[in-house]
Amino acid sequence: MDKDLCIDYDGGVVNIRVGAIILRDGKFLMVSNPRLDYLYSVGGRIRFGETAEQAVVREVREETGRTLEIDRLGFVTEDYFIGDSAAKLGKLIYELGFYFYMKTPPDFEPVCESFADDGCREYLVWTSPEEGRKMYPVFFNDELRCPRPGVRHFVTDQRL
Repeated sequence: MDKDLCIDYDGGVVNIRVGAIILRDGKFLMVSNPRLDYLYSVGGRIRFGETAEQAVVREVREETGRTLEIDRLGFVTEDYFIGDSAAKLGKLIYELGFYFYMKTPPDFEPVCESFADDGCREYLVWTSPEEGRKMYPVFFNDELRCPRPGVRHFVTDQRL
């Protein structure tokens, strides 16, 4: 029961993912790898049989070496984009995402030992909206400046 919810569909891919929003001192924790020129959220795909909550806790542990508690669901996203990893290069991807604010303990010192889909070693980056770095999801730079209560829904379409 540990197969990722990433399904090939009619030449494209349906991907169901979770993301963690880890905040500290006005910054948020993101991931990247040497192959990319952008940052992406800590997180990954839900596995068949997991809930979104179970998946985000597992992904945070895998990518930071620490188990964090969920604070609350912050965003639900629907994204269309063209894949840029070796396995999905040029394929249309529809991704449904659940992004959770995590409780960040004062002694939180993450250690990244994870790898991207293509086997490239990942690394963690604390960043802030003021840095203006390219990142996904794109709404993080605006929405994490001043987090609001409730759950927000975003739809992005990068097919054009």
